Amino acid sequence: MADLSCEFMGIKSINPFWLASSPPTDKAYNVIRAFKAGWGGVVWKTLGEDPAPINVSSRYGVHYGQNRQVIGFNNIELISDRPLQINLDEITQVKKDWPDRVIIVSLMVPCEESAWRNILSQVESTGADGIELNFGCPHGMSERNMGSAVGQVPEYIEMITRWCKQYTSLPVMVKLTPNITDIRQPAEAALRGGADAISLINTINSITSVNLDTMSIEPSVDGKGTHGGYCGPAVKPIALCMISEIARHSKTAQLPISGIGGISNWHDAAEFIALGAGTVQICTAAMLYGFKIIDELCSGLSDWMDKKGIKSIREFHRAALPNTTDWQHLNLNYAHIAHIKQENCIQCGRCYAACEDTEHQAIAIKEKDGRSEFTVIEDKCVGCNLCQITCPEPEAIEMKELAQGKPQLSWRQYSELRSKHD
Repeated sequence: MADLSCEFMGIKSINPFWLASSPPTDKAYNVIRAFKAGWGGVVWKTLGEDPAPINVSSRYGVHYGQNRQVIGFNNIELISDRPLQINLDEITQVKKDWPDRVIIVSLMVPCEESAWRNILSQVESTGADGIELNFGCPHGMSERNMGSAVGQVPEYIEMITRWCKQYTSLPVMVKLTPNITDIRQPAEAALRGGADAISLINTINSITSVNLDTMSIEPSVDGKGTHGGYCGPAVKPIALCMISEIARHSKTAQLPISGIGGISNWHDAAEFIALGAGTVQICTAAMLYGFKIIDELCSGLSDWMDKKGIKSIREFHRAALPNTTDWQHLNLNYAHIAHIKQENCIQCGRCYAACEDTEHQAIAIKEKDGRSEFTVIEDKCVGCNLCQITCPEPEAIEMKELAQGKPQLSWRQYSELRSKHD
């Protein structure tokens, strides 16, 4: 069985799966149940100064797919609404009882040095393994100049991170907001401030739906609504992109990353690790399916690693990064085209409609033996994948590499060649 243990910010974890700062980590009762289920660690729901904020009802919105599967999830919940001392006492006890599990404490206080100094000393006394600076939440607290209001200003990230490194000996992880144009800038700021690691992504500004009977947006609070933080499977591609941007950026490549954003199963987690994440944090999937999903996460990842001959997380960490590049470096002479397997085709015609009404008109129809036969017109196919994507039968269309007999040619090389001939 593959070894799922890992080390992150100098902290050992029995597996790379941590519960993200969220409702499932808001109290000892939940965290203990998560540890019993097998989670390697938790990031305790964000703590702030007393008096604790007041949360509203309702708090969650959802974006459904056609079969009512949850595509995206939205919340307007604030940081912990329990008194600070209760949280600190519970963290102290849980850490004593579960010394082999990781507890990171998420923090958010006003942008004042004294406020950070005061809470850091209290958190350090709990025995927690590290802290995560919540510079990501886009709703509620950001209107009070915290959360993403800080995360969108690199100078503030650097300043507060430096304060925290000054006032605590605990490892400091900075949680970044995706509500920014270039994710590399806040990552660089965290590094300049001395961060031991970063985590991303936090939630994305969103409105998930409008109730057309009441004309209120969801979640509705007495008929009114506001933007919330979007998470769940829909944000995974954004998270993967941002993680890879940081992991292959020369100035931030050395920063350890805890990956967050739409991780729902072991396959998602493996993708995050392959693109640079040292651990993964999960929230929405645990909220929707419960803590027991850790069984599938661990067994699925372990089985896959065994089949691939991978003995440890470290062996495939960042393995996909060398294959991640900018568009200008892609090979213009590479080609693959679609091939329709007639034995698996169900004649639904979706491939034809997609290709015909999109751009290339590369699929032909002919009647044969009372059946509609769809075939690819190879000299028109550009290998865009759209027919394969729209096909409901996963084994009906495959993409085949087309030998070009030409050397690799990037857009940059092509531009240089053209300039010589002009």
